Amino acid sequence: MVQDLLQSSPGLGNFAIFFGLATAFLFVVLGFVTYGILAERKVMGFMQGRIGPNQVGGRWGLLQTVADVLKLLIKEDTIPKLADKPLFILAPVIAFAPAFIVLSTIPFTDSFQFADLGVGLLFYIAISGLTTIGIVTGGWASNNKYSLLGGMRAAAQMISYEIPLVMSVIGVVLLSGSLNLNTIVDAQENVWFIFLQPIGFLIFLIASVAELNRTPFDLPEAESELVAGYHVEYSGFRWAFFMLSEYVYFFAMASLTTVLFLGGWQPVAFLDFIPGAIWFGLKFSVVIFILIWFRVTFPRIRADQLMEFGWKVLLPVALANIFITAIVKEIFFK
Repeated sequence: MVQDLLQSSPGLGNFAIFFGLATAFLFVVLGFVTYGILAERKVMGFMQGRIGPNQVGGRWGLLQTVADVLKLLIKEDTIPKLADKPLFILAPVIAFAPAFIVLSTIPFTDSFQFADLGVGLLFYIAISGLTTIGIVTGGWASNNKYSLLGGMRAAAQMISYEIPLVMSVIGVVLLSGSLNLNTIVDAQENVWFIFLQPIGFLIFLIASVAELNRTPFDLPEAESELVAGYHVEYSGFRWAFFMLSEYVYFFAMASLTTVLFLGGWQPVAFLDFIPGAIWFGLKFSVVIFILIWFRVTFPRIRADQLMEFGWKVLLPVALANIFITAIVKEIFFK
């Protein structure tokens, strides 16, 4: 595990190893973002009966996203004259930093994890909530009515759906008896929690889509209503930072779903000769596909429907799931 490697190299060597591993992992995440976007475009093209990227980088468009990133990096960086300049510049960083920090708690295999925290799940939820501050800050600092509305929508949406998201994982905590993500994976050695917590899984999946601001819950951007929402005044690499944070969270939330409900690196019975990293990657890819499928399939809902669904449907069902799980554990898992 990464922690064991760091403990064996004290002082400056410890910092150098950590910095090197973190940098390498950042490039891995950036690689996922680059080709995750390409995969999303390809899947969307297939599902919508049209051709996806197929020009830049050959028949498969393998360099299309790379070209898009280069374009963003060389575009002019504009700041509105009446914007709050310090906050306008800082907002994309505030939005992105928590997205990368939470990845430190994810156990990708039984031997690769940056921080094995006793309260890893709580740490993930607490840190990920900070991104809301970056989005609201960007929306307010832009001094634009559309960006302000987008920022307010993002705050209301992310705070509202954070509650059923947290409630949905309490059943997992009850069954595993821990907030440690490694312990949660180990508790799924015989049966994955998606079979013991199907209602919790559905609530978590729906709430996570809302937390990611993805269709059908993309109201903070809502180009048909708010032009581009909270980042309407951003351009170039600052706009890219907001998009980067969205897709890094895409990576992180799919990883967390795999850990909490799909057994992490735990293999299917009789196929335990396949390495855990491959199992994690397969389950992770299925979750990514489902989230893309949602984006292609469902239309954007209205703001009032969004709030009513979160407070009047997801929250009561999540509370009922906790109650049922507690009773079942007391009777059958004593």
